[in-house]
Amino acid sequence: MTLKVSCPQCQKTVIWQASSEFRPFCCKRCQLLDLGEWADESHKISVPIPVDSAISQEMLDAMEDDILLNNNFFVEPE
Repeated sequence: MTLKVSCPQCQKTVIWQASSEFRPFCCKRCQLLDLGEWADESHKISVPIPVDSAISQEMLDAMEDDILLNNNFFVEPE
């Protein structure tokens, strides 16, 4: 079954498949227009992110381990 979605910018029908380079947008123009609206803060996430949630030392250690294992940016040259 082929999934068809509407372009969020112009409402044109887009087939959702790997060859649809700009999905869910129909073209690069619509993709850039949407990006511009986010940059201009015309779009925003409506629910604020809670900032009062505590992060434990265990959570920080797990995140640090994940970054060190999966990110080559921090690898020292040989």
